[in-house]
Amino acid sequence: MRSTLVFLFTIAIISSGVAQKKNEAFQLPIQKATGIIKVDGVVDEGDWLQSATASDFYMVLPMDTSMAKVRTEVKMTYDDDNLYLVAICYHSLPGPYVVESLRRDFSFGKNDNFLLFMDTFDDQTNGFSFGANAAGAQWDGLMYEGSKVDLNWDNKWTSVVKNYDDKWIFEAAIPFKTIRYKNGITKWGINFSRLDLKTTEKSSWTPVPRQFPTASLAFSGSLVWDAPPKKAGANVSVIPYVLGGVSKDYEKNTSTAHRGEAGLDVKVAVTSSLNLDLTVNPDFSQVDVDRQVTNLDRFELFFPERRQFFLENGDMFNNFGYSTIRPFFSRRIGLNAPIQAGARLSGKLDKNWRIAMMDMQTGKVDDEALPAQNFAVMALQRKIFARSNIGMLIVNKESINYRGDLNAPVYSKYNRNLGFEYNLASSNNLWTGKALYLKSFSPVKTANDYTYAANVQYSKRRLSVSGQYEYVGSGYTAEVGYVPRRNFVRVNPQVGYLFFPSGKTILSHGPKVSTSVFFTPDYRQTDSETFLAYNFNFRKLSTFTVWIANNYVKLLSPFDPTNSGKDSLATGSEHTWNAWGTEFISRPQTKLTYGFSTRYGGYYQNGTRLFLTGDLGYRVQPYVSVLLSASYNDIRLPEPWGKSTFWLVGPRIDVTFTNKIFFTTFLQYNEQRNNMNLNTRFQWRYRPASDLFIVYTDNYLPENLSVKNHSLVLKFTYWWNL
Repeated sequence: MRSTLVFLFTIAIISSGVAQKKNEAFQLPIQKATGIIKVDGVVDEGDWLQSATASDFYMVLPMDTSMAKVRTEVKMTYDDDNLYLVAICYHSLPGPYVVESLRRDFSFGKNDNFLLFMDTFDDQTNGFSFGANAAGAQWDGLMYEGSKVDLNWDNKWTSVVKNYDDKWIFEAAIPFKTIRYKNGITKWGINFSRLDLKTTEKSSWTPVPRQFPTASLAFSGSLVWDAPPKKAGANVSVIPYVLGGVSKDYEKNTSTAHRGEAGLDVKVAVTSSLNLDLTVNPDFSQVDVDRQVTNLDRFELFFPERRQFFLENGDMFNNFGYSTIRPFFSRRIGLNAPIQAGARLSGKLDKNWRIAMMDMQTGKVDDEALPAQNFAVMALQRKIFARSNIGMLIVNKESINYRGDLNAPVYSKYNRNLGFEYNLASSNNLWTGKALYLKSFSPVKTANDYTYAANVQYSKRRLSVSGQYEYVGSGYTAEVGYVPRRNFVRVNPQVGYLFFPSGKTILSHGPKVSTSVFFTPDYRQTDSETFLAYNFNFRKLSTFTVWIANNYVKLLSPFDPTNSGKDSLATGSEHTWNAWGTEFISRPQTKLTYGFSTRYGGYYQNGTRLFLTGDLGYRVQPYVSVLLSASYNDIRLPEPWGKSTFWLVGPRIDVTFTNKIFFTTFLQYNEQRNNMNLNTRFQWRYRPASDLFIVYTDNYLPENLSVKNHSLVLKFTYWWNL
């Protein structure tokens, strides 16, 4: 661990020598408008004619060695209230645009689109993204970790897309109250990205190496203001909701339950870069249901957070640690107990310091003897070197007035976590990495109640190399986190290489090899997987992968390899097998899209496992999108397990009547859980950031389609600026 930390800091110090932004020479002047800008997709105002133009985009894909062939022009201006942008996206080939639907926050790779990436502190790490696809569906998100975009962020802004024979035009007005920025500065980081699926060309205003996303703020240019944008002024938003609903549980044979609730969210701009969010009696009934899976894992599965309050500005909490070492996981809050109220303060203190604090209070659940609990978390982050940062996280879960009862479920009085993290990001983005230390605190003292881990990655156009080391102590506990496995050491090196042939069919191809090995703390091996894959990326954007793998498992506890209530394999038993598989994803330009993956090989107890999954999609653009997903597992083991088969089927229909009215129906059949789930949701965004939702949910027994339970909810929200 110590040598890894030294290596990370050495790389950071070397990379910090190039402190200036790589694309500093790309500057777009912006001047205040003298007239009124009408957001209508028609560029006829005098201020647009006088504005500077960002053009001559660079190609990023298929290759990053030439200028873009598809022409794009961008202009920006502003007034006292709004930042305005217009993007003129010319066609290079005849034919209609390619989009998936009018759904908000669309999938980037499946839509002709234009995106703005804006670094309002010019720190190359955090910012905002806005954009639209060619049919007018909006995209907005918070940027973090230099290139990632959190699309769960939702705020007030307006845009229009207008289509012409030779181009489509995106025009937007972004209120200064919607974004956060530092007062007094006259230079923001900025970049523009365009994806044209007819030509399969992705382009960027500034040159971006093809191995990085165009969202990489390390490669942004500069928006140069004629005067610093003024403070946004008083900025308080009140977002009340009212909800009505009915539900019935047939399995418990309860009477029909009626719901009538109200709640409130409040957003207060403490400064132009620091935001306070308050919530009272929040409700998340309109959130998408989790996608069901066939669970053949020995450890707890991860399901992502979908509730917006926890995701907005949540990167400092949610991204602390690694995918399987998370000291904070917000889904631990409020899924089994009602949330009464909460508060979150987050944002920038200055160019170098970020802060995030959240406190949530849940009520008690008498049926489970669960006490009222308080969840508090605080994160502080300091930028160092060119783009790296150091951070601290404190998590506290406290049971209120809880003494415990031997005749009821027992809960901990408290659980706390303290963590420190160093995130490496070199100025040229070639080196990235992380070093982490965590310690837990509980009423009952245990040994080895700490965790440390580190990784480093080097990414060139052809070569990528990474290595990761993890240690999780046997006594480490994160009750508000996601740490499915403890008492292990893990080593995970990976190497990948790409070839770029000169032909017109294959864009790139190459191998990738990785090894993941688990040990006990005294370095006795318990698990390993060696994985070799060969990837093909086609110029039409389809992909194909073939792989082989070798697995070894020494069970540390009894385990049913079918996870269906059958007999368990013994602790200490050892299992080795080989497997191979394929994966294919079709090109997104066609209205009929499909993909599949396969796996066949050994399994526990000298058994075999066949796994097949496929997706078939069709769109009537831009209004209707239909997707049928299915997977099949065939597991054959000696007695007493025998043959087990599990189907998982999930058709989904999205109807987007306009870019403000959406209807979704999602059906899931899970043979392993013997359940069929139906979820339908209607959403009408009748004004910016204000919605009407109607959500209906059913659960059935697959054999005779008898209803287990169902519910109907109507929810109305309104965004009110004071």
